[in-house]
Amino acid sequence: MNEIAVSIFLIMGSVFMLLGTIGILRMPDLFMRMSTTTKAATLGTALILSAAAIYFSNIAVTSKVIATIIFVLLTAPISAHMIGRAAYINRIPLWKNSVIDELSGHYDFTTHKLESCEDEHPEEDLL
Repeated sequence: MNEIAVSIFLIMGSVFMLLGTIGILRMPDLFMRMSTTTKAATLGTALILSAAAIYFSNIAVTSKVIATIIFVLLTAPISAHMIGRAAYINRIPLWKNSVIDELSGHYDFTTHKLESCEDEHPEEDLL
């Protein structure tokens, strides 16, 4: 029974990693590539590590797997955010069909500070 669970987790993790790789190739700009890769790689890594924990059935391995999964879940979004911010600061172009750039006009490229956007949508405060 454990072999079936391990196989399912490994296959699912590999599929998510493959989808992340395809996302790198198919998405039109850095920001979308980063988003798909971060999500798919995090889930794929968690599934593959879960398969290792099930396979070895050892408390030492399981605790290391849980710690590694938590580390990846905490660091992947933060690193993707920092890469995206660095790309935006360096004015990496958005995809030509991007609908909205919420930072446009609010980000000062000289001081690297974001102006408040609170006054633009006062009707949202009523909800």
